[in-house]
Amino acid sequence: MSDNYSLIIKNGSCYVNGKLTKTDIGLSGNKIKKVGNIELNSSKVYDATNKVVLPGIIDTQVHFREPGSTDAEDLESGSRAAVLGGVTSLFEMPNTNPPTANLIEFEKKLQAAKNRMHSNYAFYFGATPNNTDQLAKLKNVEGCCGVKLFAGSSTGNLLVDKESDIEKVISSSDRIISIHSEDEDIIKLRKKFIKKGDVHSHPEWRNVECAMSSTRRVVKIAERYNKKIHVLHVTTKEEVDFLAMHKKNVTFETTPQHLTLYAPDCYDKLGTYAQMNPPLRSKEHYDRLWVAIKNNIVDVLGSDHAPHLKINKDKVYPETPSGMPGVQTIFPVMIDHVNSGKLTLTQLINLMCENPCRIFGIKNKGFIKEGFDADLTIVDMKKEVIIKNEMIASKCGWTPFHNYKVKGFPVGTIVNGILVMSNGKILIESKGKPLEF
Repeated sequence: MSDNYSLIIKNGSCYVNGKLTKTDIGLSGNKIKKVGNIELNSSKVYDATNKVVLPGIIDTQVHFREPGSTDAEDLESGSRAAVLGGVTSLFEMPNTNPPTANLIEFEKKLQAAKNRMHSNYAFYFGATPNNTDQLAKLKNVEGCCGVKLFAGSSTGNLLVDKESDIEKVISSSDRIISIHSEDEDIIKLRKKFIKKGDVHSHPEWRNVECAMSSTRRVVKIAERYNKKIHVLHVTTKEEVDFLAMHKKNVTFETTPQHLTLYAPDCYDKLGTYAQMNPPLRSKEHYDRLWVAIKNNIVDVLGSDHAPHLKINKDKVYPETPSGMPGVQTIFPVMIDHVNSGKLTLTQLINLMCENPCRIFGIKNKGFIKEGFDADLTIVDMKKEVIIKNEMIASKCGWTPFHNYKVKGFPVGTIVNGILVMSNGKILIESKGKPLEF
């Protein structure tokens, strides 16, 4: 009898059909075979007493820097950090060197990931002004989650800033377009607001209108062509209010950083380690993002994991790079917010499991259901941890949440039916596979 299951999770509170239920989960290979009472004595049992068992957490925005900047991160180290943080699947970004902006580079990245990534994965295809002919060929490309468009400059050299080129990209693609939405003309115009050595000027330089102008433009184009777009890391109350009225063609996400840190405090405390694009902003924007979370207006949470080495972060602003690590902390930080009553567990599962699958069309993930893939995140909701730089598996070796105390912590990560992380230890190397859409 016991051989029917490769692993049985017993005695846990499992998130099934939108609520926590005391039940067992029987896994067979990489699938969920049974959700219900399993009367078996087997050595292949994970005792989840006093634990919560969730669908595998998905992080829809990470930069793992391979190829090009593997001193800061690579596919192995980034995905190791992911499973340590309870993340079972992720979408990785194309602004590498060279960029993932043609099918040859895309295939190279898939090959580089094979048997090296601890989590499941998909990759974005980078849009350029000159590759729109390739965007219509992505429908059945293995491991492709969509197209990434940088409307404003950030790390790397992928930039599509002219309205005619943005229009070409959005109208050409048969996949969802995810957009870094900042207006490049405004970025250039406002460089005079940069104060050398003062990172507090970062949100002055890349101001609200810089974000809002771009977001208005991309939404208008998406509606004109009736195409689906996804606006990444939304940071302003103005964008939230605007996007709430344009949900037919548009979904959007924000980050745990923008829901946890705000100006000027974050720059006082962290200096250039708080620098990211779009910037961390004042408390009025933070407050409005939380209203949008509570009212189910935000669709997705992504970490925008973008590690840089301390040697570069320690330079004098604005010579410092924008970005911070987050894939290992996104889930603990957000579970802490659940425990403090800022959002419900159901809302978090919508934002990090169900909605990513619905919006991007990920197959067989996001739910604890018979026949679905056996990706699970196991949480001790009462475990208190002080996050430390020393815990971070990312090659950058730091986190903006150093010394931040969280209640609720992932204690088990199951990827494709295999327990890969237990109590902060990687048990088995690289079991990740490309996501299917």
